[in-house]
Amino acid sequence: MLNNKTVTCIIPARLQSTRFPRKMLTTLAGRPLLSWVWDAANTVQGFDEIIFAVDDQEIGNVIADFGGRYVLTSPECKTGTDRLVELYNRNLLKTDIIVNWQGDEPFIIPEMIYSLLQTCNNPHEEMWTLKKQILKPEQIFAPNNAKVVCDAQGYALYFSRAPIPFFRDEQDPAVLVKTGAFFKHVGLYAFTKPALHKISVMGDSVAEDAEKLEMLRWLDYGLRVRVHETNHEVFGIDTPSDLAMAEERVFTTKQMPGSQF
Repeated sequence: MLNNKTVTCIIPARLQSTRFPRKMLTTLAGRPLLSWVWDAANTVQGFDEIIFAVDDQEIGNVIADFGGRYVLTSPECKTGTDRLVELYNRNLLKTDIIVNWQGDEPFIIPEMIYSLLQTCNNPHEEMWTLKKQILKPEQIFAPNNAKVVCDAQGYALYFSRAPIPFFRDEQDPAVLVKTGAFFKHVGLYAFTKPALHKISVMGDSVAEDAEKLEMLRWLDYGLRVRVHETNHEVFGIDTPSDLAMAEERVFTTKQMPGSQF
């Protein structure tokens, strides 16, 4: 329980990923990648349950071997959020808040979860995510870094792969980063069950299709997304080169689950 709310952590894990097929079955420093994620999630004080949502029994077998809990979900789910929605529709979520922790992110630290959920007892909020100020000029224009702009109350106005806000009279990244106006979206989410219900009945979104960012569908259909700031980076393993980098850091810096790169 956290802030008087019961919290379930769902870890989606899909067998076939586009950039790194079968990565959920790979190992990191001699251990299953998913076991690192399991251990990291177990360092968070406040999770009442931790459950993997998987699309293949082969992943489930790996999870069972290290003592984790899993639920099989449809291979037709396109995103981790879709797996949460399926669990909601199957009435398997007996909790107030659901955290979506991706199965390829073993180095999320507890402080990020506490930042994410700091206002989860606010009855007017139903979904939360994180942002981090961009400090490297090259990240402003990098399309693989989703940016977010928020209103004065901390709710998301828009997410984009483009540099937002757009400075009409300035395009030098070194100058732009000094404005402090650019924030990278950190892909860690928490939902109430009413929020998952709303997502379950949403239709298509032109903005989502254009930018390939599912958050834009939520905004299109009126879901208010509360964005809290973090000072920590997320290190997701999206490619084999990411895995090699993670292994190097584990062996050279003794990084462990629940610690920060």
